[in-house]
Amino acid sequence: MIVRPQKAILTCLLLFCVLHFSLAQGDRLVWSSDGNSYYKAENGDIDRYTMPGRVNSMVVSRNELSPDGKGPMEIKSFAFTKDEKKLLVYTNSRKVWRLETRGDYWVFDLQTKKLNQIGKGRPASSLMFAKFSPDGTKVAYVSEHNLYVEDLASGVITPLTKDGNRKLIYGTFDWVYEEEFNCRDGFSWSPDSQHIAFWQIDASGIRDYYMLNMTDSAHSRVIPVEYPTIGERPSAARIGVTGLNGEPITWLALPGNPTEHFLPRMEWNSASEILVQQLDRKQQESVLFWCNALNGDARMIHAEKDSAWVDVFETSPGQEQLHFVELITGNTEFLWMSEKDGWRHLYRISLDGKKEILVTAGDFDVMDLKGIDQKNGIVYFTASPSNATQQYLYKARLYNPGKTERVTPAGEDGWHNYTISPSGRYAQHSFSSANASPYSEWIDLTKNKPLNEKESAAARGNQKKPAHPVEFIQIKTEDNVLMDGWMVKPSNFDPSKKYPVVFFVYTEPASQTVLDRFGVGRNRMYRGDMANDGYLYISMDGRGTPGPKGSRWRKSIYRKIGQLNIRDQAMAAKEILKWSFVDPERIAVWGWSGGGSTTLNLLFQYPDIYKTGIAIAAVANQLTYDNIYQERYMGLPQENLQDILDGSPVTHAGKLKGNLLYIHGTGDDNVHYNNAEMLLNELIRNNKQFQFMAYPNRSHGISEGEGTSEHLTTLYTEYLRKYCPPGPR
Repeated sequence: MIVRPQKAILTCLLLFCVLHFSLAQGDRLVWSSDGNSYYKAENGDIDRYTMPGRVNSMVVSRNELSPDGKGPMEIKSFAFTKDEKKLLVYTNSRKVWRLETRGDYWVFDLQTKKLNQIGKGRPASSLMFAKFSPDGTKVAYVSEHNLYVEDLASGVITPLTKDGNRKLIYGTFDWVYEEEFNCRDGFSWSPDSQHIAFWQIDASGIRDYYMLNMTDSAHSRVIPVEYPTIGERPSAARIGVTGLNGEPITWLALPGNPTEHFLPRMEWNSASEILVQQLDRKQQESVLFWCNALNGDARMIHAEKDSAWVDVFETSPGQEQLHFVELITGNTEFLWMSEKDGWRHLYRISLDGKKEILVTAGDFDVMDLKGIDQKNGIVYFTASPSNATQQYLYKARLYNPGKTERVTPAGEDGWHNYTISPSGRYAQHSFSSANASPYSEWIDLTKNKPLNEKESAAARGNQKKPAHPVEFIQIKTEDNVLMDGWMVKPSNFDPSKKYPVVFFVYTEPASQTVLDRFGVGRNRMYRGDMANDGYLYISMDGRGTPGPKGSRWRKSIYRKIGQLNIRDQAMAAKEILKWSFVDPERIAVWGWSGGGSTTLNLLFQYPDIYKTGIAIAAVANQLTYDNIYQERYMGLPQENLQDILDGSPVTHAGKLKGNLLYIHGTGDDNVHYNNAEMLLNELIRNNKQFQFMAYPNRSHGISEGEGTSEHLTTLYTEYLRKYCPPGPR
């Protein structure tokens, strides 16, 4: 239930899923309906672990999951029917933008031992988000932009929509909804298995961005992507409900122009009721509607506004199909996340919208909803009231709100996460810190004790330490901004000598870099050992980063990306340059995506501080980026164009004094390659010398193609060593 980061540096946050109407990614846990056991895919088998002893038994063997005896399939994910008598397996997956969400699906009947493919006759690896009906008799799925339902007994496939195409999308989403709202799975079964609610995205009014494939044949090939840039209207979105036998579609009668608002979340409440969240174009007003699924009537039950933006949250972590409310009290109330009092909190709201009760009171942010124990009226969530770099488990009472209680025991500072069973009794607890490698253990939440003392964290002894210790620091700037940071000092550090500094940056609303968990402080782009080579490696989180410091901290960046966050970084660096062991002539900065943009802005706007920069896949011109992200944080160019220009690196390129290495993939569907050429033109116009590397057909992660990673890291390392030489002086 945190704001899910869509622009994180090299990796994006992957949701993993739990039970019945969704699929588990790889070896993730799939809980049984009673919460007393879980399933895992292991070496092609599906195994069951029964709690509390975690007694292992094989449920389905790899041989049983071998189509036509051709060998066991690779299990990408799986789900059971509610009675756990049928198994749905996802395999042969293909990537759609960020994640592998297209593939093939098979159903295995645990009673008859028969294995049947779903969607026979459809193109290979074309099915998306297949899921059982609640009664386990049917499977629905998307294929080539249309929605289908298949009867498991007869094998009859019924198309529920027929006119879908690249620009008219049923049951899934266009690029920008997927990227910015984490919307992928776009349909849902009614609880009685009689209807399906689904999104229709009409992108016919969206201009295409044309990527060019110039390496796979003698002639270039155009790859169009529907991509609305800042200032352009969004795709028209509406939600329909249909029966399973070709009945007319009932469209929910939501008010407003569909090209002037967004519909990021939808949820069934009962067999005839649906909850829908609507955001206005500027994402400053969120309205929750109760809708009649049978006739389409809609009425508002809750609304809130924010002068910056209203974040879209999700609940039920572990669900592939996003849940934005958690229904409680016999489906008469729901849990709602809001920042209305300046902190991110959980509220109980009645379905008529007349009653609202704060569940998690205090001057702290709820970071993530982890689970609900309905029987005992307890909600579990993560928070870190006193340290924004860490995470711990807390609990609060749903029906007698009062003081929240920390569940995570004292003594292990760092990053704690929990996968909680549906019953709320058991949990898999994982922990790491910047200076301690990850471990996991199983606990009984009702007692908050390990299920097996021999397998507990306490019994495992010391954890593995990183090669070089990470120190957490705080810097107060001349603007009175207190920033969290981390630092890795050179090996054999001598404070009487001066060392080069490399700053790692992101510092936009989509991601923190300063987190107390294992792996922080390591630069995977550097071929070698930075500490042994004599670099001081530092990262700082300024205002606007999504840390649990209250909404004022997070939303202070509104209409100021490329300005406020850049000043915070530069002012922190200015304080660090006062340290006696820092060499002010060897100051480098690097980042990817939003961090690449930050790198460019720092290098251009503060050339007297930063001498060398390496920017990868950067948004050089904010006018090229997608409307949902950029308008959420920067407003509309029709209203405040100057803010957008002032925050764009291309505006300041003529101020470059230092050394710049700019890197971009020509097949980047996220931050398009035209950013690179716009920036190059401006640097050339101002006679600024720089180094540039384009990676043909590589996407935003620049990972495709033989030898790419080695080439990229070698380029990065050699440039850094040349222009920001390592070692003490």
